[in-house]
Parts: sequence; C-alpha cells; structure tokens
Amino acid sequence: MNKTIRRASVFALLLVLALLVRATWVQFYEGQALADDKDNRRNAIETYSAPLGNIIVGGRSVTGSAPTKTGDLKYKRTYTDGPLYAAVTGYASQAYAPTQLEGIYTDLLNGTDSRLKSVLDTLTNQRAEPGNVVTTIDPDVQKAAYEALGDKKGGAVAIDPKTGKILAVVSTPSYDPSSLTDANTAGAAWKKLTTDPDKPLTNRALRQPLPPGSTFKLVVAAAALEDGLYSSVDEKTDSPDPYTLPGTTRQLTNENPNAPCTNATIRTALEYSCNNVFAKMAVKLGQDKVKAMADKFGFNDDKLDVPVRAYTSVYPSDMYPSQTALTGIGQFDVTATPLQMAMVSAAIANGGKLVSPHMVSQITDSGGDVLQDYDDAGTKEIVSSSTAEQLRSAMETVVNKGTGTNAQVPGATVGGKTGTAQHGENNSQVPYAWFTSYGTSDSSGKEVAVAVVVEQSDAARSEVSGNGLAAPVAKAMMQAALKD
Repeated sequence: MNKTIRRASVFALLLVLALLVRATWVQFYEGQALADDKDNRRNAIETYSAPLGNIIVGGRSVTGSAPTKTGDLKYKRTYTDGPLYAAVTGYASQAYAPTQLEGIYTDLLNGTDSRLKSVLDTLTNQRAEPGNVVTTIDPDVQKAAYEALGDKKGGAVAIDPKTGKILAVVSTPSYDPSSLTDANTAGAAWKKLTTDPDKPLTNRALRQPLPPGSTFKLVVAAAALEDGLYSSVDEKTDSPDPYTLPGTTRQLTNENPNAPCTNATIRTALEYSCNNVFAKMAVKLGQDKVKAMADKFGFNDDKLDVPVRAYTSVYPSDMYPSQTALTGIGQFDVTATPLQMAMVSAAIANGGKLVSPHMVSQITDSGGDVLQDYDDAGTKEIVSSSTAEQLRSAMETVVNKGTGTNAQVPGATVGGKTGTAQHGENNSQVPYAWFTSYGTSDSSGKEVAVAVVVEQSDAARSEVSGNGLAAPVAKAMMQAALKD
C-alpha cells in the first residue's frame, strides 16, 4: 500500500471515529436535553396522548381531560369553575408552559414521575397512570372570597392557623384556564390576556407585593412588645401628634385628626390606626429590630414555597431615620403579599407560632395511594404566647369598636387590622385597601386567618379604606370558614 492510500485510509478512519464519538455524545449526553427541549413536538404528543391526572378541591376534581377533534394531540386539559380556581390550578396548555400547581406537578399529572412507575413500567419504559394533587383549599371559603371581591381588582388568602393549610387563594380579575388549553385557539386568548391592562394572569394573592399600609403596624407592635420597649398594649407611649419625621420638617399626621393619638397606648393606636405612634415606635426600636421581627414573620424570604413560589415580601435595610419612621406605617419600601399578611395574623392567632403555610395536602397515584403527605408542616415561634395574647386583645378592640367594625362575624371572636396604603408619587393614585384578621368560632373553636387587598374598585377615592372595601371580603371568608 503506497503512502497516499495509507494517509487517505487513516483520514477516513479518523472521520469515522469522529462520527462515532459525536453520535455517542448526542445519544448518551445530549439525548435527554433534546428530549426535554420545549420545542420537541414529541413531548407534547406524549403528554397529551392520554388524560392527565387531576387537581382535587374539597374531594372533587376541578380539572379534567377531553378528546380533541383534530391534530396529533389526542387530549386537552379542561377546568370546572376555571376562573374561581385559576389562582390555584394555573393552566396546562398545549401551546404554553404550565403554571401554578399544573406546572409544579407536571410530571405527576402526566404520568412521568418515577414514583408512579411499577416494576413492569420501569422495565418496559411505559408511561404510568397519572397521579393526582389533593389541595387544602376549602371550596366554600374560595367561593366566598371570589364572590366578595367581585369586579374589584385584588387578592385574598385564608389560612388555618393551627395546621398551616391554605383554605383560599383568590385573585381578581381572574381568567378561564380553559381558554389556553387548545393549541388551535390559545394564541388569541393569550394575546388578549397578556395585553389586558388589569393583568388577569397575575396571581395577586401570592405574587403581587404592595405596600401593606397600616396592617404592618402589627409587626411593629410585636417588635416593641418582644423587645420590652413597652410592657403591654395598655402602656402609654411617648408619641407627639403630629410627629415630625427625624431630620426633616415634615409632620406625619393621622387620617382622623380627632383621634386620641397623642401618647396613645398600642391598643388605642391600633384601634384608631395612629400613624404618629408607630412611626416613632419604629424609629425608637431602630430598623434592625423591626427588620428582625419582619423577617421572623416571613418578610425577605425569597424561597417561600406553598408549593407555588410566593413573591418576596420586603422590609428594607440601610435607611435614614425618617425612612424607618415611614416603614413603621407600612410605607416607604415595605411591600407584602396577601399571603404574607395572612401569615402575620395566623401566627398571632396561633399563640405566636407560625405553621408553614401550604395549599397541597397530598399527592397520590391513580389508585389514591399517598406518594407524599404535606400536612405535617413545620412550626416556628415568631413571638411569645403572652405577646400574641396581647396583640389578639388589641386586634379584637379594632374590630369591636375601632376601624375594623365591618369584619364583625356573629358567633365568632374576630381580631383584625385595617390598612390604607398610599399609591403613586405623593399619593396621587387611588390608595390600596388592606385588611388582615383572624376569627375563632365561639361554638366550635374553628379558626381562620385571612388577608385581603383591594387594589382598585369603583369606589370614590374618599371612600377607599380597609374597613370599607377589604374588611367585608374578609368577613365573608371568615364566615365561610367558621360555619359549623
């Protein structure tokens, strides 16, 4: 064999080896990535080749699957009472990535979760029967919140303080997930939803942090009592009215100029929502102590999964004293979701202990056998039982004769706190109306903690208040949760 032929043979052999190496690399290292690629049509064909598993609320499925009439995708997702549960289920779409519980439990619901496979399924690499997601949502509480919010733009959350079970997650305006399930019609629905200025796809209950206004005064009061700044909610504070923000000439006044806010006790300051008291209290405590208490309640936690990842509620750092004063009334850069403010009330209602909030109770296989149970949730102490007891007493004063009377529930003991948060530069836009509370049935002992925010409504600006707009929604939710 001459030199030229030898060289050509070696070169051809190297090319063959290179092809073999590349084929091996693609098959064994890149194969899974290619299989999982969102643009791989085979994934959608496989996912929708059979009915999906379901999301369960109150013992019944609020999802389903229906045969398609055309195309290579045999089934599509369906929803019962879609707009009512959209903030819980999210959507599973033939055209778009799934969201909320549909997205978190995709593998379970489409049968590819390894925990679903039998030995035979594993050997034959067959898709298993899909599993189901059992939620903690109470359909009566969910419906009460949804109907009470009505055409208002807002969000609401209800939690069982003793167990951490989330009983309701509502966001309005809502949308019908069914409009996004069919690839043939989803495009038009998607465009309409994503261009809607009211942003119906935004989960306002879990992922829309806003200034919490005076509801944050509960956190400041908790910090003051735990720190020993005041021995009880009935001890007089040193609080001039109006209060001049430190380092400025700006005077902080109160919504009600006739309220007895000068040197008011914490109880009176919560009852009348005295800004001067809590602004000065925050300054006297210092931002580090207020932040430490806020963090204990769940602020600044960027990994709060319920199991949907909740947007981070924020208490800021590195502030001037004047800015710290404003945080004392839930303004400046303080933000919170309804979930976060429901957690504050839940911890106070539960003797100072916060049970980890969760809206999935169990996941099961197709036969109902439990694959994972989430109801054994962790608990941590936020404040002492004596501090929690004092805060409950003061919150009950707010509802019995203060700014939260619209939340009174017959046959129940209710404590709450209103909030009206400034919106826009120099409060130029309609304020946000907040209410957070807890209720305990006088007969059964059932408990619930709720938080509601109304971003926008048809009410005149002068009529926007936590008591006027948000408290009635909270009342409806508590009545539904506490009924025998």
